[in-house]
Amino acid sequence: MSSSVQAPLQTEPAPGPLQAVLWDMDGTIVDTEPYWIAAEKDLVHSYGGSWTDSDAEAMVGQALTFSAGLLQNAGVPLSIREIIDRLIGQVTEQVRREVPWRPGARELLGELSASGIPCVLVTMSEAVLAEEICRRLPAGTFSFLVTGDMVRQGKPHPEPYELAFSRLAEQLPDLAKDRVVAIEDSFPGVTSARAAGLVTLGVPHFLPLPPDASRHEWETLAGKTAADLASLLSTANAGAAR
Repeated sequence: MSSSVQAPLQTEPAPGPLQAVLWDMDGTIVDTEPYWIAAEKDLVHSYGGSWTDSDAEAMVGQALTFSAGLLQNAGVPLSIREIIDRLIGQVTEQVRREVPWRPGARELLGELSASGIPCVLVTMSEAVLAEEICRRLPAGTFSFLVTGDMVRQGKPHPEPYELAFSRLAEQLPDLAKDRVVAIEDSFPGVTSARAAGLVTLGVPHFLPLPPDASRHEWETLAGKTAADLASLLSTANAGAAR
């Protein structure tokens, strides 16, 4: 992976309660859902089928293999791999023209990097798209990436976040799940992060999240700081202790 994406990990956890932050990408860092929906509609329509907004909503945050299966059901006569390649290719081309950043995401990433708090990207998009986004961020923003083509089971399964945590823990032996925050916008995403045992922050965008008193939720990342993320840990740990 290029040095513009990956940063050397520290050998000690960051000082303070917050040790690391794991980030979803689509809908959390970048507002790419309209790009995905346009790609889905174009693909289905090219084979004479129909694709509604409700159909598109069912795919938000899901593993690409799951989404490709739904597109096959909608009449796309291609293999799972061919469908994924077509979708990612179109979305990546759109990103190359314009990256639609979500409010506050780049600013918070920058503060975390300056504070020495490792960040990891955990996305169901594949490496070609994830690396295109990362190239638009300062070098070393993420310690490494976990992408959809690196796991057997995607979100909402916990494997993506379990993989991210285990790789971090290889370099940071004192890393603890109750000191790591995962930031997600979708229900499959928050389900994956929570199933992996991480403190989970929902920042819904394209679709609302179901009510859940045990999950943290913010309307936006705009104006939020590393201290705000750290404050979630004490709240989460107090709730777990009850």
